[in-house]
Amino acid sequence: MTLQIVPSEMDGEGEEAVPATPRSVVRELATQRQPHGTVALVHDYLTQRGGAERVALLMAEALHGAPLFTSFYDPKATFPAFGEVDVHPFSVNKLGPLRRHHRLAMPLLAPLFSSLHINADVVLCSSSGWAHGVQTEGRKIIYCYAPARWLYQTEAYLGAPHTSALWASGLVKRQSGLKVALHAARPLLANWDHRAARSAHRYLAVSKVTAARMQRVYGVDAEVVSPPPTLRAGGAEIPVEGIEPGFCLCTTRLLPYKNVGILVEAMQYLSGQRLVVVGDGPIRPFLESTAGPNVKFIGGVSDAQMRWLYRNSVGLVAASHEDYGLTPLEAATFGKPSAVLGSGGYLETVVNGETGIYFETLAPNVVAKGIDEMTRTNFDTQAILIHASHFDPEAFKSKIADIVDEEFRLA
Repeated sequence: MTLQIVPSEMDGEGEEAVPATPRSVVRELATQRQPHGTVALVHDYLTQRGGAERVALLMAEALHGAPLFTSFYDPKATFPAFGEVDVHPFSVNKLGPLRRHHRLAMPLLAPLFSSLHINADVVLCSSSGWAHGVQTEGRKIIYCYAPARWLYQTEAYLGAPHTSALWASGLVKRQSGLKVALHAARPLLANWDHRAARSAHRYLAVSKVTAARMQRVYGVDAEVVSPPPTLRAGGAEIPVEGIEPGFCLCTTRLLPYKNVGILVEAMQYLSGQRLVVVGDGPIRPFLESTAGPNVKFIGGVSDAQMRWLYRNSVGLVAASHEDYGLTPLEAATFGKPSAVLGSGGYLETVVNGETGIYFETLAPNVVAKGIDEMTRTNFDTQAILIHASHFDPEAFKSKIADIVDEEFRLA
């Protein structure tokens, strides 16, 4: 039985919310005319400021005003530029608690996306787990950031009790109910995910790492279309109050698998260095409680403040297992090096010894050594800038437009 998407009269707490898109008008909305037909864009949710959201903005620009369908949309929590995009969230977007904490809605997302039928010649799904489940008679393209972490890397996504001090803190233990639910639902979700993935006509991957994982999980061959950094030097810069230049910078969502706790521990070996952490998430209180005086958490910032932070840092630091290393490219557009975990997507965006330093393990003392080496190395700023220039936003948009155009010809 298909779950109907209909307007909801509820807003959870009487607060203002972006109007929902009734299923009955989806066909009318998905009619933005492209050179050869109609196209629509689908994204998982727009409730945060992350790399996937920046990439979705580029796709929207490439598709010249095509409607964007998503489960949740919080204009205050994501990038302001989405205000210029024709965004249509589901009716559950009116439920404030779910909009603010989209992970609570996990049991709903598979049937919600499966019930959305888009009548367009080409549908581009920007997905890390849900958007590829939409239905269409047109050509479906999946742009995959990673096969769903919550499904295939559950321990890392929620925090493993035997590897993370977060579990002992009780913060991650509170997610045990979600973990049990995910384990119980895994067979059904995996079946849904495989069927959704195989419904596409064309597969794109954010990186070689993701393409290899898609081959293992889905048995499909994906073309790698690596995104560029969309936050670049050249725009307005606004100082962040209370931050003096000369710090190491980390910008990430504060989730267990991002390994910010390792960076916090590493800074205990580097009393002469400072770390500024940009971003928010459920484990922020724990991280702040364990951080020394040379670590400062500042939450979310504007793009202008983010540019100032990159400009006035000594470099970026990152310790997560990423499918694609986008933030080092952002730092590189400012001529700044990075100290990163030498695995996964960072191998595709950081050149060891030229644009940054790899640390080979997540042992805090090893990470500290890598950060220290980055701050002491005299990098060639021009070489870093040239490296960043190879990842061009206009080239990415042109590639996406060309791919969509090719699918139009097959529709």
